[in-house]
Amino acid sequence: MQKIRNIAVIAHVDHGKTTLVDGLLEQSGTFGAHEHHDERAMDSNALEKERGITILSKNTAIRYKDHKINIIDTPGHADFGGEVERVLKMVDGVLVLVDAYEGVMPQTKFVVKKMLGLGKKPIVVINKIDKPSAEPERVVDEMFDLFSDMDATDDQLDFPIIYAAARNGIAKLDMDEPDGNFECIFETIVNEIPEPDGDAANPFQAQVFTLDYDNYVGKIGISRIFNGTVNKGDQVALAKADGEIVKGRITKLIGFHGLNRMEIEQAEAGDIVAFAGMETVDVGDTVCDANNPVALDPMHIEEPTLTVIFAVNDSPLAGQEGKHVTSNKIKDRLEAEMRTNVAMKLETVGEGKFKVSGRGELQITVLAENMRREGYEFSISRPEVIVKEIEGVKCEPFEHLVIDVPEELGGTVIERLGKRKAEMKSMVPMGSGFQRIEFEIPARALIGFRGQFLTDTKGEGIMNHSFIEFRPYSGSVESRSYGALISMENGEALAYSLFNLQDRGVLFIGPQTKVYEGMIVGEHARNNDLVVNAIKGKAQSNVRSSGADEAIKLVPPRDMSLERALEWIEDDELLEITPENIRIRKKFLKESDRRRETRKTK
Repeated sequence: MQKIRNIAVIAHVDHGKTTLVDGLLEQSGTFGAHEHHDERAMDSNALEKERGITILSKNTAIRYKDHKINIIDTPGHADFGGEVERVLKMVDGVLVLVDAYEGVMPQTKFVVKKMLGLGKKPIVVINKIDKPSAEPERVVDEMFDLFSDMDATDDQLDFPIIYAAARNGIAKLDMDEPDGNFECIFETIVNEIPEPDGDAANPFQAQVFTLDYDNYVGKIGISRIFNGTVNKGDQVALAKADGEIVKGRITKLIGFHGLNRMEIEQAEAGDIVAFAGMETVDVGDTVCDANNPVALDPMHIEEPTLTVIFAVNDSPLAGQEGKHVTSNKIKDRLEAEMRTNVAMKLETVGEGKFKVSGRGELQITVLAENMRREGYEFSISRPEVIVKEIEGVKCEPFEHLVIDVPEELGGTVIERLGKRKAEMKSMVPMGSGFQRIEFEIPARALIGFRGQFLTDTKGEGIMNHSFIEFRPYSGSVESRSYGALISMENGEALAYSLFNLQDRGVLFIGPQTKVYEGMIVGEHARNNDLVVNAIKGKAQSNVRSSGADEAIKLVPPRDMSLERALEWIEDDELLEITPENIRIRKKFLKESDRRRETRKTK
């Protein structure tokens, strides 16, 4: 039997998980001397590389002496919390990473709570000790307090501590020691993390925790083997969450080493492998012995808290930029996403309209951005929170919000959040002129707050939030305080008219941008919508006026990214997304239709 250790790397977003895994791959000799690999090699898709965040959990395996260490790199963002929860069931121990300055953050609390609840053994890594503002000793105390607050067992409280600067490949067991390499991390994993339970002699049992898809072999289930041995070509049974048993055959068995996947003939208890051949496989299913099918406990998957409507684009500029524009194409793409993304749900709500539910705005914008890059053209509505009835009471999701702001700007932020029904829970000075304030706030009050927050804190504020629970509905909350500048004509925007519109508010478009009636070209400086003409040129006359040759000076337009635009829009507005442009528009393009709709709602 091979010696195996299974660990997950968990932490708050941007505390260095993927960089640490890079270092472990490199220092274990997994990459050959001739092999070239990118920085943050585990972040494999283009969006992860651009944003510097992990979106999907991924697994790798390294060899250290005579041990095989399976490592799962997890996302740190609250929207992908469901991924982390599933992964923790598959491992026997955890590396908890914490930034040596930022300390315990909301997602650290979230993942630590899940880990302790499942009884896993933690190793705490205090990362980024090379920062000038690092305070490793304070952070160790914070971690100890966090563990004891969350009722950790004595064994879990006795956690080993490693001090590291993952980017530089440095790690040590004591701050007073000279800098060493990752040897101490490997040794701690081998010595502290328990061996996987399970026996290769028992009947076969494995549980699927992540799905992948391949055009040639179909659905791939990545799973942990809890008992027994499996061979390529074996007849197996698939035990579904609802109790149904489906018979099938393993056509491909795939093992992991470094960034590579290779076909293997056999795998045994304790290992993490992928297999193909079962089209109906889902996350949480048990793959077991066909003659003696015994299902493992099904997994709890976090339910969605937010919905948006994806629809066919029906603007005057529809179909000019996208490759896939029909409702059938959009539906097929969304269904393909649901195959591998269990945290999202899809339902058809009308002709060419699809309701997509997810854990947060980031999760939905990541899907939209990927579709846009693949040549899809569609529209999205404003996100809405899911309201549930619990024991006859209307309930909505609440979030735990943590913000770090310069001390002199704290008052402004507290006032803003007060209007959005937030309840302040604590306020702690963080040193170097910053303070940390914690709130509990309805999830819908956070929609559209980030842009305002960055303006109020001059771009220096940091905000993070994670889901707490559903609580009784808290009434109406303040939304966007400015109206929109709406185009009244179809055509191309001209510098002359944009110059005259600058005083009315902030523009989102520049000269030569195609506009149409009902498209939003900027944010009004007041709280009402204003219909404007962005395509009017300067009237020509045969009399030379005194101001004829004045140069037109335009302020650069505000760049509206997908996330920013989605947060900005209101209920009567839509986002038109094409591979080349993101446009904001009113649902009803004609002013007369909008007035009629306003009268109806009143």
